Amino acid sequence: MEKNSFFLGLIIAASGLVSPPVALTMGLAFAFTFQHPYPSDGSKLQKFLLQLSVIGLGFGMNLHEVLQAGRSGFIYTAASITAVMWLGLAMGRWLGVEGRSSFLISTGTAICGGSAIAALGPIMQATEEEMAVSLGTVFVLNSVGLMVFPVIGTAVHLTQHQFGLWAALAIHDTSSVVGAAAKYGAVALTVGTTVKLARALWIVPVSLITSISRKSKAKIQWPWFILFFCLAAVANTYLVKFQPVYDSLYHLGKTGLTVTLFLIGAGLSMETLKAVGVRPLLQGVLLWIVIAAASLEFILRGWIHI
Repeated sequence: MEKNSFFLGLIIAASGLVSPPVALTMGLAFAFTFQHPYPSDGSKLQKFLLQLSVIGLGFGMNLHEVLQAGRSGFIYTAASITAVMWLGLAMGRWLGVEGRSSFLISTGTAICGGSAIAALGPIMQATEEEMAVSLGTVFVLNSVGLMVFPVIGTAVHLTQHQFGLWAALAIHDTSSVVGAAAKYGAVALTVGTTVKLARALWIVPVSLITSISRKSKAKIQWPWFILFFCLAAVANTYLVKFQPVYDSLYHLGKTGLTVTLFLIGAGLSMETLKAVGVRPLLQGVLLWIVIAAASLEFILRGWIHI
């Protein structure tokens, strides 16, 4: 029964008949009804499919828009990453969260969720339990953000530019940023994706600094898919004679994203919630609320804009 329901959900998500938020809801419904038949394989497929989907979405982007969004968001990104890291570690000490878990949760919130945690975990010599706690915290908040952010954005009348920037600054993982922005509109998707990917590049300097400070020999996981996203945008901007091909690849990217969100929802369970524990989850929630509220206020006041 579990296998049949799981594959039926995948087929519906890939059919193009449902939107990304609906696919996520389907995944959550599956997760709280059945036992996931392929938890390990599902997690690997989710990560791989997300990267391919982001590359596919690059074929719908104009390079000039990508560069403008990335350049405009650079200062905000640098300042916010520094502030979030400092605040997150302070909250972790206050709540008594173990040092490595606190660092990974703060980094995941500051940069790009699970990707940052996966890159920095080996450098920090984090245990499997610490990785699970950190990833679980970010994973839960990603699911909440994907559903809640579009509702809040509509309620406060954010423009698509404003929402895309807010999502990129305040939602953890690229998948959830893209999913929330895609629901809000095409312009929000462009802004959110480009600013978030520019933010994800900060994995590199943060990983290097952490590795040097800890004298770690662990291999750094580079986010290579971001390079291919940029190359896809270059092709879409300058090699216009292949536009029908790009349109097809962009559509495949959106379909892949919908399937990814089903997998994200299906991977969440009561066991995941229990494994996270109260204190790390509380650290992640409090930090996330502060960052989301502050960045939204700054955007509404016009202090942050693109």
